[in-house]
Amino acid sequence: MSRLLSSEETYETVTQQVTDITLHPPARRRWWMLMALSLLMLGIFFLSTGWLFIAGVGIWGLNVPVNWGLDIVNTVWWVGIGHAGTMISALLLVMGQQWRNSLNRFAEAMTLFAAICAALFPILHLGKPELFYWMFPYPNTMDLWPQFRSPLVWDVFSFTAYITVSFLFWYVGMIPDLATMRDKTTKPLARAIYGRLALGWRGTAQHWERWRQAYVAIALITFHLVVTVHSGVAMLFAGGPVPGWHTTIFPPFFVQGAVFSGVAVVILLAVVLRHAFHLGNLLTLKHLDILAKLLLATGLLTAYGYLADAFHAWYSGDIHEMQTLHDRLFGRYAWSAWGSLFLNIVLIQLLWFRRIRRSVPMLFVIALGAAVGMWLERYLLIVTGLYRDFLPSSWHGYETTIWEWGLFIGSIGLFAVLFLLFARFLPLVSMFELKEELAAERRMKGDEE
Repeated sequence: MSRLLSSEETYETVTQQVTDITLHPPARRRWWMLMALSLLMLGIFFLSTGWLFIAGVGIWGLNVPVNWGLDIVNTVWWVGIGHAGTMISALLLVMGQQWRNSLNRFAEAMTLFAAICAALFPILHLGKPELFYWMFPYPNTMDLWPQFRSPLVWDVFSFTAYITVSFLFWYVGMIPDLATMRDKTTKPLARAIYGRLALGWRGTAQHWERWRQAYVAIALITFHLVVTVHSGVAMLFAGGPVPGWHTTIFPPFFVQGAVFSGVAVVILLAVVLRHAFHLGNLLTLKHLDILAKLLLATGLLTAYGYLADAFHAWYSGDIHEMQTLHDRLFGRYAWSAWGSLFLNIVLIQLLWFRRIRRSVPMLFVIALGAAVGMWLERYLLIVTGLYRDFLPSSWHGYETTIWEWGLFIGSIGLFAVLFLLFARFLPLVSMFELKEELAAERRMKGDEE
């Protein structure tokens, strides 16, 4: 096993470094500046949402035939971002990959917060968001029940399950570190809060045994949801007769594309946190190198999905499929197609080179490009699939409005506010798992000697 952590690390230095970020924040001014900007963006979200409740979805650029717009684009993009955290944490936990230990905590938080942002847009899209609970099966006086054969209803249950299980996985994994925070803090209120959150953890053998059973069980459930959630989202498209959507490649294509965009955001967060809190000894260049390889691998799978989609259109011999493909590449919205191809396929080819993978600024730019490229892909997929349907007299372009952009910017603000609160009050890095990694490296070193 190659060493990932600095050779100077000990149990005490890991505990001190991680707890000091919360108990003795090193960058208060920068944190408040970022929080002020994030709250401003969140205010734009509330303003856009408030006007939506008053005026209805007519304030958006939706029309016939483009009845899905930026709201569904953002839904698919956000839920995709939330997938990488689950995969990095849950799958690698089951596989026993220790390099996850420096990344899993904030990656799990990213998953939870991104899923919350994703769930908001379908609710707002309903037209009467205050009646969203009609989608759930509950006894009611009108004897109305959801249509369980519809992927729209599948999404309600998959989103609810994903958010719930992601929260449980994140929280259960944090319990030992919450107990450490309880023991390290000197403030009575903080000790009481961390103590309640730690659920009476004392680190006994029985506690560890029960904890590991629960943690691994939730990890297995969580990884299953990675596949089902975005496959359900894909069925919203693949289950209909719209050219460019009606293809069986969509469920696996959506899942690997989601992991691709999510890994890109994990890299962005890792780079920012590494710089802001001086975590270079815990989030090393080796970690970034592994993430870069994962980004390259999932990006190549995304390229395969693009080729398979184009091959399907050609091989089907369907004139509508061919026209949709031609329109995506050379039509009104071709800028989104070529932008996504460049950012998702061409730019990531730089990651074949070790020097690029270990260059923090270059890695940040490539990851940011991948995140933007996946948003462009979602925009391309939805808009070009709808704005020219089977009836030429109904063809209509789609232009976003300021209120749609306000909701998108506001959702980024919501994500940033939640993540900043997490970074300020909860341990960013899994202390006990890093200590286990150090113990394993020491045992290996002893065996070699």
